[in-house]
Amino acid sequence: MNTKDILYELRTKSGLSQDELAEKLFVTRQAVSRWENGETVPNTETLKLLSGLFGVSINTLLGAPNKLICQCCGMPLEDDVISRNKDGSPNASYCKWCYADGTYTYSNMDDLIDVCVAHMAKDGFTEEQARAYMKQKLPQLDYWKRYEALSDDGQFEQFKQQLMDEINALRIEGMPKVEKLNALVGKYVNLSYRLPNGKTVQFLDDGTTYLGNQLESIFGGERRFGVLANMDFILVCTYEKDGDNPELVLYKKR
Repeated sequence: MNTKDILYELRTKSGLSQDELAEKLFVTRQAVSRWENGETVPNTETLKLLSGLFGVSINTLLGAPNKLICQCCGMPLEDDVISRNKDGSPNASYCKWCYADGTYTYSNMDDLIDVCVAHMAKDGFTEEQARAYMKQKLPQLDYWKRYEALSDDGQFEQFKQQLMDEINALRIEGMPKVEKLNALVGKYVNLSYRLPNGKTVQFLDDGTTYLGNQLESIFGGERRFGVLANMDFILVCTYEKDGDNPELVLYKKR
């Protein structure tokens, strides 16, 4: 699709008239009309405003001329997995798993490789193939090339350790010690818990990135422990394969 078609589709899907879109962008209705007729293209600053307004990358607005990949883990970037800056604007350099609301979530390349290898193994790679590929790929990406400049001197790792200490201090029966927390996007771990009245409830925001892990019970069996946390809360649950039949064990505000 061309930029003119993309802008028209985004505007109409959002229920905005040309006048209403123009007001949000501080331009005239005639300018919006010229974009949608293909006579002109928004300038760089306006493209940034459009990106934030519609929640898509500038690359998408321009018809996706470039193939975007996360500059931390290397995964292909679509609009639904692009990260956000602290101000909520899209950051088309990273995925939600590697960069969450202005914070880089990985400071150890080996930890990231372990996470990626587990997912790649499900897509037909052997563990050896996946690990060799990631070890060759990651050093070529911008984040790892500029790690010293982009890192936060270990502050985020300290926060993760604090979370793990708090979780382990809860001493939940059957749950082993938490020794690692990974970045997890709410959409993929937002389980629905059944209340006594038969209704279900979810506790997470699909678009937010949390820290968490899956752990096998020390008593064995098919149920797993799921741990999720952020600045505001700690959540512990159990579930069966693929997140079936979840049960909430603990929800604690921090």
